[in-house]
Amino acid sequence: MLRALPLLRPWRPLGARCTSGGTAGGHEIQVRALAGPDQGITEILMNRPHARNALGNIFVSELLEALTQLREDQQVRVLLFRSGVKGVFCAGADLKEREQMSAAEVGVFSQRLRGLMNDIAAFPTPTIAAMDGFALGGGLELALACDLRVAASSAIMGLIETTRGLLPGAGGTQRLPRCLGVALAKELIFTGRRLSGVQAHALGLVNHTVDQNEEGDAAYHRALALAQEILPQAPIAVRLGKVAIDRGMENIPTQDRLEGMAAFREKRPPKFVGK
Repeated sequence: MLRALPLLRPWRPLGARCTSGGTAGGHEIQVRALAGPDQGITEILMNRPHARNALGNIFVSELLEALTQLREDQQVRVLLFRSGVKGVFCAGADLKEREQMSAAEVGVFSQRLRGLMNDIAAFPTPTIAAMDGFALGGGLELALACDLRVAASSAIMGLIETTRGLLPGAGGTQRLPRCLGVALAKELIFTGRRLSGVQAHALGLVNHTVDQNEEGDAAYHRALALAQEILPQAPIAVRLGKVAIDRGMENIPTQDRLEGMAAFREKRPPKFVGK
């Protein structure tokens, strides 16, 4: 049975102290520490509604900063990632932003994105992704970097990069096989197949799946209940046996990659040639 809703402190932007009031405006990433019996649970809210929480420069910078601050906070015992955008967890890389970058800038950004996922994977306390909607490409890679995943039954997830002439470049090629096994992971990556929350649970990609509610936050509430269950054990559940993942994530520049980006921009099916 779910416990009563926790005592909530206000969301706060990065670098700011908690003050009275509601959600801090103007920030794509906000954090909140729960209070009362749930003290020790901290939530990261991803809130970039106009881009469906796409992984853009500002979004990634703020998330990296949040992780840096929270890593030094001894009060954080469980970290929960959730979305403030209904129907979306994270829609993946911001391709509209990326197409404005030079090749060198794309390389730098890709390194930062891999660093972000590694920081999540190496976070010193248990992490949970509450997937209440679409988690595609880099959005699923973000969830895979977490220790545990909870999904609404209606959530849609997949490493869809191959449908755009890309390869999963932020850890998906390494973390998905470790989660599902090599053969199944290859199938999902090669096909770019999308899975529902129910299908993902059946394969073992997520720990729990729940029917979505009218508010669109059923996975968050189940993830919170899981965090509450972990909380008493958190000091001894701290990330045993984590291995840094720093290889096998390179996104090789290809003709098909350029074609995939152009097709996305021009809203047409890509014409891949295998080069």
